[in-house]
Amino acid sequence: MAHSHSEDTKKESANVDEVRRPKKEEQEPASEIVSEVAPNILRTQLPVNLPGLGHVNCYVLEDKQGIAVVDPGLPGDDSWAALTNRLKTAGYKISDIHTVIVTHSHFDHFGSAERIRETTDASILTHENFRKAFNRTEILENEDSAALDPNSDDAQQQVIERIFSERLPWGSKRTMPPPEEIDRFKKMGRFNSSWFRTPEPTIEVTDNESIRLGDREWLSIHTPGHTNDHLCLWDPEYGVMFSGDHVLPTITPHIGGISPEIDPLAKFFDSLNRMTHFKNVSIALPAHGHPFTNLGERSLEIIEHHEERLETIRTAAEQLVNGSVTDYMRVLFSERAWGDMAESETFAHLEHLKELGELTRKTEDGFMTYHLKS
Repeated sequence: MAHSHSEDTKKESANVDEVRRPKKEEQEPASEIVSEVAPNILRTQLPVNLPGLGHVNCYVLEDKQGIAVVDPGLPGDDSWAALTNRLKTAGYKISDIHTVIVTHSHFDHFGSAERIRETTDASILTHENFRKAFNRTEILENEDSAALDPNSDDAQQQVIERIFSERLPWGSKRTMPPPEEIDRFKKMGRFNSSWFRTPEPTIEVTDNESIRLGDREWLSIHTPGHTNDHLCLWDPEYGVMFSGDHVLPTITPHIGGISPEIDPLAKFFDSLNRMTHFKNVSIALPAHGHPFTNLGERSLEIIEHHEERLETIRTAAEQLVNGSVTDYMRVLFSERAWGDMAESETFAHLEHLKELGELTRKTEDGFMTYHLKS
């Protein structure tokens, strides 16, 4: 088939870009190896096929009652089978789980939690702000939902059309994924209501609350930013920090502007700075990537990354008159990253500068624009 030189150039450019950008730890595919990363704490990896991610770390805390697990992966049979196999390698069964800890309300972390609870009557522990997309009982009782076959192509297409017809808070229309991505999501059940089924926590903790797990005392650390309900766990005796998605070893956690917080980036900065105050950290256990030891240093690197983005926006604002979120997003990110996620992060940075009094926001016909405050 004939094709243009420009197409060849694009492909060559993409290949060069892949070579120049080494794969991050968080993108590595899930390993079947189970390893002890701290006394009575095992690291298992469950498969995650999402942009920028290849696995989620599901940690296993051993104690006299059985085991507790942290972030049991995606919903669906594939992740469930992987979890079952990893536990078998470690000498355990699903029925040995007495507690599920969910660090935050993203489906690659809570996906199997409710299924575990139904199977073993395990407790589910989250921060008290844990975001429930909808009440579990409402799914069973809603007549409209029951009238639709959740597995039918028509039902899934209705969900797709509804999702991508919605406008984002700053006025942009959601970006429709390419057809192959939609097909992949359909096969995963991504557009079935069961995919969005968030667990019902049985234990909700606040900040600085003592929790006994794995035959030791942990301290709950509320770290809003990546999500408003993000929870870290700190073991002062052994110097172990479950950092979830709050601090990752080689990628910068996404900070979205869609949040109940007025200024989620400010909350993120506060939470990251808090990590620098923990002394004698022997190991940080992230939700993606490998365990690491430089928690405070890594937290400061993430802050610096976002400070650089703020400075880029300040510079752009000198030339952009009433720039939209999309305008600023195109300044901040390369074209291959453009989309809803990039716009959401841009929105968080713009709102932060607005709250600092550096930018003014104007809304007209549902679209937000920003300009330097005179």
